[in-house]
Amino acid sequence: MIEDIENIELKYLTLHDYQELKQAMILSYSSMPDSYWKESHIKTLIDKFRDGQVVIKINGEIAGCALSIIVDYDKFDELDSYKDMTGNYSFSTHDSDGDVLYGIDVFIKKEYRGLRLGRRLYDYRKELVEKLNLRGIAFGGRIPGYHKHADKLSPKEYIEKVKRKEIHDPVLNFQMSNDFHPTKILKGYLEGDENSGEFAVLLEWDNIYFTKKSKKAATKKKNVRLGLIQWQMRLYKDLEELMQQAEYFVDAVSAYRSDFALFPEFFNAPLMADNNHLPESEAIRELAKHTEGIVQRFSELSISYNINIITGSMPEMRDGLLYNVGYLCRRDGTMERYEKLHVTPDEAKVWGMQGGNELKTYDTDCGKIGVLICYDSEFPELSRLLADEGMDILFVPFLTDTQNGYSRVRHCAQARAIENECYVAIAGSVGNLPKVNNMDIQYAQSMVFTPCDFSFPANGIKAQATTNTEMILIADVDVDLLRELNQFGAVKNLRDRRKDIFDLKRVSKK
Repeated sequence: MIEDIENIELKYLTLHDYQELKQAMILSYSSMPDSYWKESHIKTLIDKFRDGQVVIKINGEIAGCALSIIVDYDKFDELDSYKDMTGNYSFSTHDSDGDVLYGIDVFIKKEYRGLRLGRRLYDYRKELVEKLNLRGIAFGGRIPGYHKHADKLSPKEYIEKVKRKEIHDPVLNFQMSNDFHPTKILKGYLEGDENSGEFAVLLEWDNIYFTKKSKKAATKKKNVRLGLIQWQMRLYKDLEELMQQAEYFVDAVSAYRSDFALFPEFFNAPLMADNNHLPESEAIRELAKHTEGIVQRFSELSISYNINIITGSMPEMRDGLLYNVGYLCRRDGTMERYEKLHVTPDEAKVWGMQGGNELKTYDTDCGKIGVLICYDSEFPELSRLLADEGMDILFVPFLTDTQNGYSRVRHCAQARAIENECYVAIAGSVGNLPKVNNMDIQYAQSMVFTPCDFSFPANGIKAQATTNTEMILIADVDVDLLRELNQFGAVKNLRDRRKDIFDLKRVSKK
């Protein structure tokens, strides 16, 4: 067979193909007599939606065909039969403003099966859905092997056994191998389909690139540029001088058209030098008095430099308690606060710092992000909760004094990228502060981590700074690659979780 093939081509269906198409349908559906489309049906489909009607030709002869329409899927929740979905075979249900491609028919002639031609037709449909920005594909899939087991298995039990490879159903197996997932059983779907007992399975494929039409002029970026600031600890005479240095770095990363600037944890610690004569717990509370002013300055910088700024972290007093917090300053002028949830033993013992309670993702013009301050990155439950909320990029501002402390943050952060199928950016401080108690030395190497799969660096490292050197690190990340990984990765860490044997949920704290 293969040696006789001179050419294979995918073409739009035309009315000139009808008589040949009719004979191909009769042969392909021999178990259901008279199951072929009339010429008027084909004309209507071509007139309504030419792009949805294609054939595969081998040496000029029709080998297979795929027919489809576009529907407004929300209108079809209660419609289960093929007749309903096709508007009593009139295709009046086609809606050019709809959101889902509905598969009317697909077949491969018997003599051409085994050449993966069906996959070509489905790949065409998927590419068409992506081109038209539709939510996905849906259709009622026959289960022609069900009649052999109908006396002892329900349709649901039959499908489960097909999934576990205990029963071979050529049609259903093919659909699932092409990334279609069963969503519900359709009873009385196709009249006369005795092999399936007139049952079908509603199968769906989700377009991971689908974006809702926005009423705003702004668009959500898919290729995102990260600017990490590896901050040198040095003494500053006052807040103004420190913020001049901060603005210098914001200016530098924005000059490279970065979408985010990430500062380290406690980057403003040099300001404690003026209060080094006080006990450490009092000195850091004096430092907290600068936080409101620093956040306001960062918000102004985010607007004037057109960049989203993650301010690292700073001490903050609330209701008489000391917290380690930071702010997301968006370039549209809005701000959100994040907290360090797990304070280190040293933070609690020396400074009397409290752990926060709020964990959330943040919407930005570059997708959903999360922020975990230093030690929080070492607790995998936190980032998993953020991943469940759709986080694409996790930012980790950190401060570590020794290499072993840094290694904990670095390796845990990389694990978070793999297990949550996201990008992780970490930024820390370098240098020393001999005139600030409890902040003597710093060790850091800022990095951007990725999952480990074919579309990403093999070692999971997108970019890395030079160890213990003041610098900026610029890295581009592609959010769409995360969608592809979730659906088509060599492993699927998020999808393959055994939620039947464990559960992860938030506890509301009143």
